[in-house]
Amino acid sequence: MDAADRGQTRSSSLPAPVRRPPGRPGDRGPRDAGEWSGVPWAGVLGATGIAIAGTALAVRLALGRQARIARRRIGKPLGEDAVPADRVWRPRLAGDPVDLLLLGDSLAAGLGAPRRKDTLGGRLAKGLARRLHRPVRLRTVAIVGSESTDLDTQLASLETDYLPHVAVIVVGGNDVTHRIPVSLSVQHLEDAIGWLHALGAGVVVGTCPDLGALRPVPQPLRAIASRMSRRLAAAQAQAAIEHGATAVDLRRAVGTMFFDEPEEMFSLDRFHPSALGYRRTAEALLPAVAAAAEETLAEDTLAEGSAAAADRRSSVTAEPLGAPTR
Repeated sequence: MDAADRGQTRSSSLPAPVRRPPGRPGDRGPRDAGEWSGVPWAGVLGATGIAIAGTALAVRLALGRQARIARRRIGKPLGEDAVPADRVWRPRLAGDPVDLLLLGDSLAAGLGAPRRKDTLGGRLAKGLARRLHRPVRLRTVAIVGSESTDLDTQLASLETDYLPHVAVIVVGGNDVTHRIPVSLSVQHLEDAIGWLHALGAGVVVGTCPDLGALRPVPQPLRAIASRMSRRLAAAQAQAAIEHGATAVDLRRAVGTMFFDEPEEMFSLDRFHPSALGYRRTAEALLPAVAAAAEETLAEDTLAEGSAAAADRRSSVTAEPLGAPTR
């Protein structure tokens, strides 16, 4: 038998090939209920849950280590007290002082500024006095380390007869680092705005800065902090506008400068602004602060005029008939 005959005999003795339905190579086809019921789902899901929980724990531990690194790098070379800047600025200008109030955290308090005129409050007070041609009396109740939840305490510290013309709120960085829920931060901000409006003040909110500019914070913690601060800033801006305040987006206004020029814009601890950083921040806030102050002053003038007119009308009504008129 030659090779061709052997090949024919072998192929004729083999069984016919089994045709598989279309599908992936090696697919066994659909399982029946008995096959699926045999899979140990509890064990599979349990193992998956353990793996996810283990990953989450590892990420949390890694971020915790990075947070400790950031705190160690930043430290507290500036202490915890800002330079006091409360006073009447430009007292030689004519007119009664305009009352400017600052609330919030270390940025509002001016930590990192070497002199009182370099603080955020000092910069705003000087700029406002130049624009309004009137003295400005600065009052700062902002406290280093404060969160949005501390705004009510700061407002409660004011005397009952204190009536500011304009108030500036800058808060949010500590809310992010201390993981305060955005909804809670916004609720306290809204309450503060309502409180200030009840005092007759115009309100300007400087939104949370972009914490992604903080070089001492390692990655990926810095990126996470950046996303969280942006989210809080957007919520603050929306809340401010909805409650009749003016919002100034500090990330858009000055954030690029802090990213591009960190050596000039940050102070010694590379966390708080330098004198230049406060100057740029005040320049971003000043137009809104001046507009809010002017609106309050105009309303006060109108109210005083109305009260004076009412007094004149009442005095005329009280005069006896036949009294001479002017």
